Amino acid sequence: MVVLSDIDNIIINSIKEDMPSGDITTDNIIDENAKSEARLIAKNSGVIAGLDIAKRVFELLDQNVKFDKHISEGQWVNVGDVIATINGNTRALLKGERTALNILQRLSGIASQTREYADKIKHLKAKVVDTRKTTPGIRVLEKYAVRVGGGTNHRFCLSDGVLIKDNHIKAAGGIKKAIDLVRNKIPHTIKIEVETETIDQVLEAIDGKADIIMLDNMGLDIMKEAVKIINGKAIVEASGNVNLNSVVDIAETGVDIISVGSLTHSVTAFDISMKIS
Repeated sequence: MVVLSDIDNIIINSIKEDMPSGDITTDNIIDENAKSEARLIAKNSGVIAGLDIAKRVFELLDQNVKFDKHISEGQWVNVGDVIATINGNTRALLKGERTALNILQRLSGIASQTREYADKIKHLKAKVVDTRKTTPGIRVLEKYAVRVGGGTNHRFCLSDGVLIKDNHIKAAGGIKKAIDLVRNKIPHTIKIEVETETIDQVLEAIDGKADIIMLDNMGLDIMKEAVKIINGKAIVEASGNVNLNSVVDIAETGVDIISVGSLTHSVTAFDISMKIS
């Protein structure tokens, strides 16, 4: 029995979505034995991510396809650069075009934006991380693109680690109580993170011996005060109202991690075209 990888399953589902009953245009115009060469061309400047995934799209449609990369994964490209050349069955090239481009454009957009954030604070200790604000079904791809762009991944899913947020705190009856409840039921190897919005909550998280303290939507002055109070007793994460204009000021408060939801939830796709010769 052939076991498909998670990536293959994502690609196959995407292809099925795009042509549930074949490609009515291509199948009625292009001879089934026709061969063609196509080029992937950058129409923006930025970081390319997802080349092997795009290649796999065409491989699943034509096992004899030849996909030649002209750049490396994570490389910066400029407008007009040829990213890859593809030789294979013409029907397969046309049927795979949109799925391959959708993936490559979205992942390259994420990688390019992540690179902007990472470069802004590369002289400081803080790291840029993503969130779970991802497109349903392709989180693994989007978080991969963050890494290609120079960022770091936060937890992948709710099973990965404890993150006690405002609604957990309200439901449990307080930060300390929530920490005690979860600590008694999880392995000692799992870290506990707590979301805080005030200095009083920071103090309560410290008292509960949280491993990571998130400073959520805090002003810079309060954030600086919180970092001083925590003083190495926990990893400090800043979250909320982070953008390219504010990220340096936030990093300069001394936090260890800056989580940026917009890396994945509101990214602009990188513009790439496919041209058959």
